[in-house]
Amino acid sequence: MDSYNGAEREEKEIEAMRLIDEAENLANKGKGNRAISLYEKAAQIYLEIGSYLKLDEIYIGISKKISQFKNNLQAIYRLESIIRKTEELQLHEISAKLYIQLGNIAYKMNDWETAGESYKKASDYLYDSDPEEYSNLSSFFLLKAGQALERSPTKKVHGKRLILKAIMKINKFDELYEMEEKRGNQLIEMKEYEAAANKFTDISNYFREALGSLESLLDSSESEDTILNAKARFTHFIAEYLTVAALCLRASEDRKFNEKIKMIGKEAIDLFQQAIDIQKNYLFQSRTDFDKEIIYRISFDAMLLEIIQSILGVNEVNSIEFLLKDGDDHRVLFKKIKDTPYFKLTKRIQKAGLLNILNDLENTHLGHFESLKNTLIKYFRK
Repeated sequence: MDSYNGAEREEKEIEAMRLIDEAENLANKGKGNRAISLYEKAAQIYLEIGSYLKLDEIYIGISKKISQFKNNLQAIYRLESIIRKTEELQLHEISAKLYIQLGNIAYKMNDWETAGESYKKASDYLYDSDPEEYSNLSSFFLLKAGQALERSPTKKVHGKRLILKAIMKINKFDELYEMEEKRGNQLIEMKEYEAAANKFTDISNYFREALGSLESLLDSSESEDTILNAKARFTHFIAEYLTVAALCLRASEDRKFNEKIKMIGKEAIDLFQQAIDIQKNYLFQSRTDFDKEIIYRISFDAMLLEIIQSILGVNEVNSIEFLLKDGDDHRVLFKKIKDTPYFKLTKRIQKAGLLNILNDLENTHLGHFESLKNTLIKYFRK
């Protein structure tokens, strides 16, 4: 609480308003730096008397003036200085608005890292100040953060992950699916295989809904790579969780699920092929600077494609041939793919059969299968 009595407080408020009027006049004359100094003095007065509503108004006014600076580096420096003050005071909503302004300036400068980090902090502060009111806005700026960082040579991978997280937040299942996955794992441990399969099918449907929302969330004219990557990831997740569901039903050893296993498995086979095609299209756009994460993921999808076919006892598509199609035109890329552990494991499955390479599976990290693979491998070892 401020220690001023009524008369002193009123005097301080009058002084602050005088400073704001003078700052406005200077700003109208193009004297931005002097105007901002007066705004900051007014803000300090409102800080002293605890009038935080006025602070919001002043700081946003300052940020707008700063955004008009011809020298963007100077604008960024001044904004960062003001943000430090609002962060110290834990004024989350004001800090968020200032970070949005900072992100916008940095984005115009092609400073992707500053822009992305600013939008990310704005997203966090908006959510912290009011999770219900700002849920959608927080998700939007998380998406902008990911798109900005995706353009950075050093933060590209982090940017892609933020984009996926944002889309999941927008579709309201970013936290839910992790809880559902944990519950599915528990049901497997309890040998409640049908319930576990239903749980993993539900999770696949969350990602199916997210996949359906991509076109409306991302601007295809400037985010073609982003859309390709997100499509591949969500298509992969749908197929992956369907594969886990099929494995659970197979582990139940109940023949009544045979048709359902075939239906789920067939869909997973189609989806893995789609995911591989999308990722190949993405990788084909680059001749040398290939995304290592995608190289591992595309070979991982080929391995899962081989595994689900082995479980179903079908051979609809040769996973290796499908993966390496068009290889003559992309020899450098396909050499990198062939060097991945997942590609080598896929070849061993084709040569020796799934049941004969279980030890190899145990010693290989299997993504979302990792937490449940040993339980399911025990079933196949019967």
